[in-house]
This record gives sequence, structure tokens and C-alpha cells, in this order.
Amino acid sequence: MIKRILVGLGDLPHARTATAAAVEIARATGAEVTGVTLFDPASLECCGPVPIGGGAYARELEEARIKSAGDVIAAVTEAFVASCQQARLKHSVVNETGDPLTQLAADSRYHDLTICGLHGLFEHGVIAEPADQMAAIVKAGVRPLLAVTGEERPVQRVLIAYSGSVESAKTMRRFVQSGLWRDAHLRIVTFQEDAELGRQLLDDAAAYCLAHGLQPHTECVPQAPDHHLLPYADQHKSDLIVMGNSAKNLLLRKIFGETALHAMRNADRPLFLAQ
Repeated sequence: MIKRILVGLGDLPHARTATAAAVEIARATGAEVTGVTLFDPASLECCGPVPIGGGAYARELEEARIKSAGDVIAAVTEAFVASCQQARLKHSVVNETGDPLTQLAADSRYHDLTICGLHGLFEHGVIAEPADQMAAIVKAGVRPLLAVTGEERPVQRVLIAYSGSVESAKTMRRFVQSGLWRDAHLRIVTFQEDAELGRQLLDDAAAYCLAHGLQPHTECVPQAPDHHLLPYADQHKSDLIVMGNSAKNLLLRKIFGETALHAMRNADRPLFLAQ
């Protein structure tokens, strides 16, 4: 049951869609909504060597970045409050300063769902974001997480990408138990060359969903998932992808798997993540 939603207010496009998603869910569940802005002055400083005589320019650039970030934060906060007031939702705003990942993880502890943009959460569109920022957010413990794109997309078709791993099963359960978008068309896909194994995984996953009153369509695809999941989602016009990880190796791949990393880097539709 979702009763408290945390909304990460980053750059303007993603903050807008994150707020819209939060309002939709809160109206359906009666949840209260907390908007959080994350301001990290250190990330806006000029990095690298400054040429002789370039100190003044570096300071001006830093000041311009800080002002731009402040302007964005003010705009997204105003829009968030206006949307919540219009929907008559109980809401609040928290303005955090310092390491944004640490602050977001701390704030998420007492919320049932975090919603934020796939990009631009910490930099507010002022500077380029670090590689695999979304993976770092999930790794820090911010989950379950609904990561949205910069364009609103009504959720009418949900795709659960199920690998059979413990993490993938956890994510599926978290989504089903959340009760979100129960009227949406639900499809479960597994990417397995072993058709018998794939069918068994799908039967088990479908049985779990049926126990919760959902009737999913299922399909086993005999291809590797890493570069085929997103085209599959596009083919079936899925509006949301629910995915865990596939327990591969090496650094982030050890935590998320190649498929999850590829989706976080390239998705053009929302992701529900609960690794």
C-alpha cells in the first residue's frame, strides 16, 4: 500500500512528468506527497586547471551555474506545489543541500515510492550528469523507484521483464503488491533460449499475478535481453517497464546486470525499479 510518495524535482521536463505521475498515484491511493530538491554547490564548481588570468572567468561561470540551478529549483518547486494544491493533495517540500545521493537515499527511507526523472535529477539541466546516475541511485537504496522520462505517458500497458533471478522476482512482487495501474494491460516476458525453462518461469510468474487478481499475457523470447528488451517494449507499445537485474558480473553489472544498465541508459519510457 502506497501512502507516502517522494518526488525528486530535477530539471524542468523531468520534474514536470515526475510531479504528474505522483499526483496521479496519490489521487488513486490517498497518499501524501513530498517534493525534494537537491542542490549540490560543489558539483557546479569549475573543475580542472584554470589558466593564468582565468580565475575571474571561472568564478563568473560558477556563479552563473549556481544562479541557473537556483532558478530551476524555484520553478520546479512552484509547479509542484501548484499541481498538488490543484489536486487537493497533502504535500510538503524539502530543500536539501549537500551530497545529493546521500540526501535522496535518506529522504526515501520513510516513503513507499520514489518518483524522479531518468536524467537531470541532481544537475537541474545546468551541467552534464555523471554516467549511470540512475544505477547509482538504486544502488544507494532508493527503491522502489519509478523513473520517468521528460514526456508524460499514460500507463495503459505494463511490461514485466522477468529473468527468474531473486532480484527480478522481488521487483515483480513489489510492483504487483503496490496495486499501481491495475487496469493496465499486463505482459510478462522472459528472454530464455531454453524454452522449457522459460515456460516454467512464466507459469510461476503468471500464477503469482493471478493470485493478486491480475491476468497477464506471457511470452518467452529466445534472444539475449540486453539489447532486445527495449525494442520488444516498443513493439508491444508498453508504457512502463518493470525490471530487476540479471545478476551479471563486474562493477555495476554485478549489481544490476547488462540488461538493466542498458535500459537505464537508453529507455524512452518509464522504468519501475526495485532491485
